[in-house]
Amino acid sequence: MKTDIHPSNQRYVIFHDITSDEKFLVMSTVETELTEKWTDGKEYPLYKVEISSASHPFYTGKETIIDSAGRVDKFRLRAEKAAAAKAAK
Repeated sequence: MKTDIHPSNQRYVIFHDITSDEKFLVMSTVETELTEKWTDGKEYPLYKVEISSASHPFYTGKETIIDSAGRVDKFRLRAEKAAAAKAAK
C-alpha cells in the first residue's frame, strides 16, 4: 500500500440529504462551516446535499421531482408572460 497519498484534511463529516432527511457519517475532505451532533454525542461538520443514495431514483426505485431552485415555477411564469404577449398582438 502506498504511503502519504491521502489528504491531510480528511475527517468525519455528516452528510444530510435534505430530500429524504437521511444523514450519513463518512470520512470526507469537504469544507463546511455548519456543525451538528451525531448519535454518539460528538459534534461533526455538517454538509447538506440534495441527492444521495437515500433519495436517488436509481437506488430507491421511486421517481421523484426535486425543484429546490423553483425552476418549474420560473418556467410557468415565463410561459404565461409569453402567452399574454402573444395574445396582446
